[in-house]
Parts: sequence; structure tokens; C-alpha cells
Amino acid sequence: MQMASVMGAQQQRIIMNHSVPPGTDEIESIAGAMIEHLPEELLEHCEGLAIRVEDFPDETTVEELDLENPYDLLAQYKSGKEISPGVEKKTANDDDVLVIYRRPLLDMWCESCDDLLGLLRQVMIEELGRHFDFPDDEIEEMARRHYQGML
Repeated sequence: MQMASVMGAQQQRIIMNHSVPPGTDEIESIAGAMIEHLPEELLEHCEGLAIRVEDFPDETTVEELDLENPYDLLAQYKSGKEISPGVEKKTANDDDVLVIYRRPLLDMWCESCDDLLGLLRQVMIEELGRHFDFPDDEIEEMARRHYQGML
């Protein structure tokens, strides 16, 4: 993987060229850096959130979510502790993790021919937005706004 930094007037972009698909460590590193630059609305909820990258969801996750195909899940927010049965937290803590599934992400990347960073950013915004109960129109607006120059 080659990475080059390009300075704009007020932003820095990373240009990535891959001769082989990025591994779990590379995607985890990219996503970890990217989380710091997500929309403010999401960042308010994400302090202490860990990022983990796995190739595929495990069998338990596939069964729990009733997935027909493990490629159907790109990311999943996993809460570490429940406040009480049926009550969800609205902010992350050190036990929470955003799991990104590498192979489904790479499959979508190959099919769409979109920029991998843009696709990863969108997946992260959508999963976090849904977990923290943002309406779909706000999630779309955050993804659109964020795509237009944040990272």
C-alpha cells in the first residue's frame, strides 16, 4: 500500500493506492484515525469507543441477525454493558466497540468502484448514526456533508 499526503487550502487528504487489498490492521488504523474526524453530532457519543476489524461476522452474529449471507453486514456497534435489561446507552464507554467487517467492505468496494476511504467513512457514519437513533435523513445529511471535504 502506498500512502501520500496532499495538503489543500484547509485540509489534508490521504491518497491510497492498493496493489493488494488492505488487511485488518490497515483498515483498523485508517478507521481509528477517521473516527476523530467524524461529524460533531456523532463524536459527542463516541468518546471511549474502540474500533475492531474482523474479516466476517461470526456464526452467532449471523444467526442473531438472521443474515442470509455474511457479506450483508458491513459494520456493527457492540455495547459492552447494559444499563439495565432493555435500556440502551446513548454514549459509548470503554467497553463499546464498532466492528467493521473487512471482506464485505472490500466486496462492496470492488463492486461499486468507490473510493475506499469514502466508503469506510459512510459505513461508519451510518452504523453509528443508526445506533445512536439519528433519523435516516440526518444520517444521509451527515454522510453527504462529511464526504464533501472532511477527510
